[in-house]
Amino acid sequence: MKYIVFILFTVMTNAAAQLMLKQGMMSLGPISFEGVNPLIKLLQIVFSPWVFLGLCTFVISMASHLYVLSKVELSFAYPFLSLAYVAVAIFAYFVFREDLNGWRIAGIACICVGTVLIAQSDRGHDEETASLSSDKIHSETVR
Repeated sequence: MKYIVFILFTVMTNAAAQLMLKQGMMSLGPISFEGVNPLIKLLQIVFSPWVFLGLCTFVISMASHLYVLSKVELSFAYPFLSLAYVAVAIFAYFVFREDLNGWRIAGIACICVGTVLIAQSDRGHDEETASLSSDKIHSETVR
């Protein structure tokens, strides 16, 4: 649990990137490749301010996630990324006035419950690891 701050930073930067990308695509309007070189159009999209900022934020999120993966088990860290959906859904409701109906709220509740259960699974692992480390230190000092 000591890396939870980094995990949550990864989640929030991931969610922020999604929101920035959405804002960027809304500001660009409907995308059409008719009569335009697709590569030029893609570059226009990528280098529009909100999209570019969103992509940069994704890079920060991935760097944070790589750090987390170097410290904790993938099966523990990865499910926390589902919290990005929770954050995106809530912020999209307030910022973009997107629908947040009963089914979505129920799904968000399930995600939150599942994430809490996964977070609880690490408690026993921390205690077990600490116990193993102290046993190893004791056995080495006895030699």
